[in-house]
Amino acid sequence: MRVFVDTSALFAVVDADDEHHEPARQTWTQLIADGADLVVTNYVLLETFSLLQRRLGMAALRTFQQSVDSILNTEWVREDLHAAGMAAFLAMSHRHLSLVDCVSFAAMRRLGIGVVFAFDRHFADQGFLCIPPTGDGLAEEPVVYTEMYPSK
Repeated sequence: MRVFVDTSALFAVVDADDEHHEPARQTWTQLIADGADLVVTNYVLLETFSLLQRRLGMAALRTFQQSVDSILNTEWVREDLHAAGMAAFLAMSHRHLSLVDCVSFAAMRRLGIGVVFAFDRHFADQGFLCIPPTGDGLAEEPVVYTEMYPSK
């Protein structure tokens, strides 16, 4: 099974203080055990790295990078995918929707991936199946990562 992985899930797996940490940890462990093909874009990695650096520090970022390097399959965003994401981002004109999310939606559609490991309701709003399927585990208002950058 191919599963797209969002920053919201990656951060929740790493940060024990995150409200979604336990379901994220359990889902991550199960996906690894099942041999799922875990896909991210380099935009998701950049966003995750920035968030980890700011919130948890460089040691956490290094550990994360070293541990996931061989687990995640990175889809590199090229000009056409960026343009598709940007067009959707501008067309949706939603304050809490990020360019990274819109590029992720476009990448998932191009790759034929319908399942996402995420705690961001925008993926469900776009018709993707979010795991873990708790429903109430999804943020009512998606996380705006620029607001999360200050240290704890």
